[in-house]
Amino acid sequence: MAGVPDFDLRRLDEGPSERAAFLAALRQAARDVGFFTLSGHGISPAQIAETQALARRFFALSLSEKRAVAMIRSPHFRGYTEAGREITRGTPDWREQFDIGAERPALPRRAGDPAWTRLQGPNLWPAGLPELRVGLLCWQEAVTRVGIRVLRAFAEALGQPEDAFEPIYAGAPNQHIKIIRYPGRDGTEGDQGVGAHKDSGLLTLLVQDGQSGLEVEGPEGWISVEPREGRFVVNVGELLELASDGYLRATVHRVLTPPAGRDRLSVAFFLGARHDAVVPLLTLPPSLADKARGPVGDPDKPLFHEVGRNTLKGRLRSHPDVAARHYGDLLPTGAA
Repeated sequence: MAGVPDFDLRRLDEGPSERAAFLAALRQAARDVGFFTLSGHGISPAQIAETQALARRFFALSLSEKRAVAMIRSPHFRGYTEAGREITRGTPDWREQFDIGAERPALPRRAGDPAWTRLQGPNLWPAGLPELRVGLLCWQEAVTRVGIRVLRAFAEALGQPEDAFEPIYAGAPNQHIKIIRYPGRDGTEGDQGVGAHKDSGLLTLLVQDGQSGLEVEGPEGWISVEPREGRFVVNVGELLELASDGYLRATVHRVLTPPAGRDRLSVAFFLGARHDAVVPLLTLPPSLADKARGPVGDPDKPLFHEVGRNTLKGRLRSHPDVAARHYGDLLPTGAA
């Protein structure tokens, strides 16, 4: 693989033969690489630029303003995380970030309810940047529409009805935005912006700035995903890998720290299933089922078809400080 393939989503509307060719190529890319870039998505360059500018303005706030909305304050894993505070595969990531989800009220705590019900709740917003709330929620709505359209294309490419995945996201999809700044540092201090990992949801849609750093693991080493203006980087998540019995590939990827004196900004959107959903195992056409490899297991990170259980497991591992403050009752046995 010399690089990741590029797709124009408008091909879906250019007639039956072009649509079929697009879906076949999409299926192949998702199986062989697990990553691609996407144009023709319908989100304007102005909205992309404004969202990136809002992210920059947030990270320019004083540390005390950012700490006022620190994730440690949220049992729903929302808010600001300082560089070195999120963990990937046991090692701190060198990035500062701000996480939001769908604006929904916290669910009441009742005896016997699954622990993942605590994940739902309101976001934290910085008092000194009220426009961030408006801008990021508008971005969430726009990118959700793109993500669902891509998800419907995947369903069709797998020989399913377009709405095959709708039962597991309809009504309350897991909508997770993470704005991220990777501060530059000297190479002797380490190069882990974020460590090698797979994404846990259905799809990820990412906007990069002009600084490179994202790399995808290929059969012969790491492949750089170079920034391309106006394009999303899209990758398959583990839930799609589970649903397709491993026909689609959730690919390991990482981000390298920029050199000293530079930084890298990205806006990531993770589209997932509802927390109360169970991921189905699709019945693929025989020509595809014969090539399904089964999901790639990781003994240190087991996958569950129960979405809420799977999501909470990942949050507890990545944010041990939030876990200790708000989920201490789960930690002695590791139950989720």
